[in-house]
Amino acid sequence: MKDPYLYPNSDTLKNLLGVTNENDLNHIEADYTSLRIKEHLDTPISGFFDFDHLCRMHFQFFQDIYDWAGKIRIINIEKPEDALSGLSVEYTDVFDIVRHVESVLSKMKSVSWNSFSIDDKAITFSGHMAELWKVHPFREGNTRTIVTFCCDYAYEHGFPLNRDLFKDNSVYVRRALVAASAYFKDLGDKRKPEFLENFIKDAIQRKQV
Repeated sequence: MKDPYLYPNSDTLKNLLGVTNENDLNHIEADYTSLRIKEHLDTPISGFFDFDHLCRMHFQFFQDIYDWAGKIRIINIEKPEDALSGLSVEYTDVFDIVRHVESVLSKMKSVSWNSFSIDDKAITFSGHMAELWKVHPFREGNTRTIVTFCCDYAYEHGFPLNRDLFKDNSVYVRRALVAASAYFKDLGDKRKPEFLENFIKDAIQRKQV
């Protein structure tokens, strides 16, 4: 299927700035979203950690770049991952995005976080984070949005995470999310959740110091 998000005969996403070079767009996007994320950290979006909250957060971060900011993708996507030897995570089918996001968020809300040890929080929370990330509801910007959303969630539920750890190790975080999401219909369960679990545990402990 032709990707309607791309400029014709190009791998560059259509954008509000008219940038047609993919590398240039990546740098510009990073600059704009960094400012918007800082804006969010200074004055967080209020909400109920539901689907609408997640979409409004994506809009805040990417409103300067894409006219589809805050809107779920309309096509299925694949992204080759070095951590999977070039395979893509099997992201949620476009028709199941809303249902899957709402299912994960419902499970998160049902957890009695205050009764959990740090180990249990790390294991359970990282599992939900990976599930939410695996949906990949947006055409681009999923990792930044979902990590920030989950950090906000943890803060509101009494176990704040060290956000600098995520910012300073963004490549590792994505690879850990990939590893935790490596379940395939044909190849079976190849997940390695321990990388993300240990990272989340470290992020909780560092915030407590």
